[in-house]
Amino acid sequence: MAAIAAASTGVPVLLLERTRDGGRKILISGGGRCNILPSVLKHGQFVTDSSANQLRKILAGWPLEQQRHFFEHELDLPLELEEESGKLFPKSNRARDVRDRLMSAVRERGGQIRFAALVRDVVPMRGGWSVQLDGADQIGAAAIVLATGGLSVPTTGSDGTGLTIARRLHHDMHPLYPALTPLTAEPAVHSALAGISLTVSIEGKRQGKSVSATGGFLFTHRGYSGPSVLDVSDLAVRSRQNGAVREELRVRWGTMDRAAWDTRLQARGARTVLTVVREQLPARLAEALLDEAGVEPARPVSQLLRGERLVLLDLLTSYALPWTGDEGYRKAEVTGGGVALSEVHAATMQSRRHPGLFLCGEMLDAFGPIGGYNFAWAWATGRAAGLGAARYTAGASGAA
Repeated sequence: MAAIAAASTGVPVLLLERTRDGGRKILISGGGRCNILPSVLKHGQFVTDSSANQLRKILAGWPLEQQRHFFEHELDLPLELEEESGKLFPKSNRARDVRDRLMSAVRERGGQIRFAALVRDVVPMRGGWSVQLDGADQIGAAAIVLATGGLSVPTTGSDGTGLTIARRLHHDMHPLYPALTPLTAEPAVHSALAGISLTVSIEGKRQGKSVSATGGFLFTHRGYSGPSVLDVSDLAVRSRQNGAVREELRVRWGTMDRAAWDTRLQARGARTVLTVVREQLPARLAEALLDEAGVEPARPVSQLLRGERLVLLDLLTSYALPWTGDEGYRKAEVTGGGVALSEVHAATMQSRRHPGLFLCGEMLDAFGPIGGYNFAWAWATGRAAGLGAARYTAGASGAA
């Protein structure tokens, strides 16, 4: 996006891409469909250790409706809303179409792309920058945009090079951690439930404040995944990273609250406890919860003792998820932490420490929940960085 924005102004642009094809995170996003944007963007759902006000200013630079207009009318990529999830996908449902149109837009606007170009460092020089490539090759530039991503999904080419460069150039950094990553349990106490999926709500605390996520939940052979788990995984990851007390995550299975369950479990008649629970939850999960509660599945609900009912209610609506670890950067969708937002100008993404250096995307200390939020952040910061770099380049040329 930075290259598209910069090239649109007419300045010379060279996009250095370390892989042989580019856009690999786009290709794997949304199950190969690419969730380009959310239908609604709430600033408060982003996670950052930096100023929330700075984050709002950055996102305000390219509002969601303008981003959608760009994809649909400038890139000719019609978007469709998936009603159930509130996500926007390309009408073709092909992530490759998104990647290809972005690449084409760079070239159509006069930019050049060089693939398999591994940047080792960028060094400030009098009047500009030297980009040092693998193999001792060097390229001079008036302005540089670092859009190298973080450490998540390293198979796509994200190895933290840009973060290393930013640190070397003395930018303030917040601690890095894998975010939006599946959680694991050792021993895998729920491995027998692997493959079961359902809608849940999960609650925990972030920086002392209660947070919750509602959405899909998936039991895996190693632990737990799905959007609801990924959206709160940073709570678990950071509690381990900081050596703090293990963060407790409480799950409400299904969509019914405690009062609704309590009413059903006090009903009269001969219906069994298992029958009542299975009406709302997958059979194997229902059986596992009854076993953990010590309740005989064939017991009529009318015969449940008060103590048994209360234990079962806790397991149904406030289940302590027995996580012990996480899948790390290998499966993390984004990298948490990174360059402090105070290190860049909100309008241009230019470094406050080095004129002519612009930072964007996952390198910065902010990420959002599953559902297109992180693409929206990437598009907004990339566009700002590209336009900022173009103006800086034009100014440097004029001065010369």
